[in-house]
Amino acid sequence: MNLQEIRDLDFNDLGSASSGAKAFLLIVLAAAILGAGYWFIIKDQRADLANRERQETQLRQEFQEKQRKAASLEVLEQQLDEMRTMLRTLLRQLPSKTEMPDLLVDISQTALAAGIETELFEPRSEEVQDFYAEQPIAIRMTGQYHQFGNFVSGVASLSRVVILTMQDISLEPVEGRPGILRMEGTVTTYRYLDDGEDSQLLEGES
Repeated sequence: MNLQEIRDLDFNDLGSASSGAKAFLLIVLAAAILGAGYWFIIKDQRADLANRERQETQLRQEFQEKQRKAASLEVLEQQLDEMRTMLRTLLRQLPSKTEMPDLLVDISQTALAAGIETELFEPRSEEVQDFYAEQPIAIRMTGQYHQFGNFVSGVASLSRVVILTMQDISLEPVEGRPGILRMEGTVTTYRYLDDGEDSQLLEGES
């Protein structure tokens, strides 16, 4: 079979073609079928396979990360319980509910002992949090700068642990009284929740 014979092929009368020409046509036809099969079937399947392989790699990484977290979950939960226990122990050093009235008196007396004039000392409604309660106190006091320092030092030396935070506090000179300052605003002290108070709070919310 030569190139001229292939050019002279009559596709309407392939039966009369030589065996070599017929074999050539079969090879071309098979190659065309294989090429079409790759283009329409295998190519898409290879792309799908590559996509699935990427997904498999991603899922494997996510699984390994979750497995690592699960392995450390028990340790983290134990640490969280220890921190909660430590927090409750620290909060127990704060005054109790029954001690709060006496504590407020002690704070007021400490201001008086420091030479501070108390124009307003008004406890407001308690605000209960998760593990403790806040007791805001509206105050208006006048005194010298060092007297306020003595007041803060006196509160810190009370027998019970006392935490005072100040909100919206203003400290301004009193007109006509040289060296005298007026402190006005809200201070907040804290107490721990007695046994059963936190559960009562949860029942009230439910």
